[in-house]
Amino acid sequence: MSGRIPVHVHATDAITRSGLRSQLRHEVELDVVDRDRVGDGTVLVVATDTMDEDTLRQLRELNRLGGRNAVLVTSTLDDAALLSAIEVGICALVPRSEATPATLTRLVVKAARGEATLPSDVLGRLLRQVSRLQHNVLVPRGLTVAGLSPRETDVLRLVADGLDTDEIAESLSYSSRTVKNILYGITSRFCLRNRSHAVAYALREGYI
Repeated sequence: MSGRIPVHVHATDAITRSGLRSQLRHEVELDVVDRDRVGDGTVLVVATDTMDEDTLRQLRELNRLGGRNAVLVTSTLDDAALLSAIEVGICALVPRSEATPATLTRLVVKAARGEATLPSDVLGRLLRQVSRLQHNVLVPRGLTVAGLSPRETDVLRLVADGLDTDEIAESLSYSSRTVKNILYGITSRFCLRNRSHAVAYALREGYI
């Protein structure tokens, strides 16, 4: 990775923000930037005791400016806050007691590469939440975590095999209209241009 990594510090109190900025400025790999310099490739270092609505709003705004990946420094994080943190781009988490300049720099470098670094207990909690979501919300609606229902996956696999609408309908014992509606639903939901784009997207994301 060439050049220094731009880093923006967001904290819920001025003392913490000033302290983190001061520490990270001495790290040769990092370039601590103000809010007006946040752009594509900027890694966020976020220090907060609670993932409240104001913090989430601030992070969403920074996301829109280009700050996509974030390192969270916190004391506690309940399950609801954990999901909210992941949704706004948190890809690494470190307890306040372990947030040394060297540790933060290591996590920032990994975040800049798109790598997630979550403690094993936090990762376990996240996986359990995904499992509960799958079981309680998605399965009753015929969906999966990927956002595709089993029949949508079946249709896309046959499209990928080169079958046309009528052949897919015959293979799955659907009507041609049903197949068209399934494909329309997929392309509309994921903002895809056509069935070829849908197949490419599903293959790239590992859904089929």
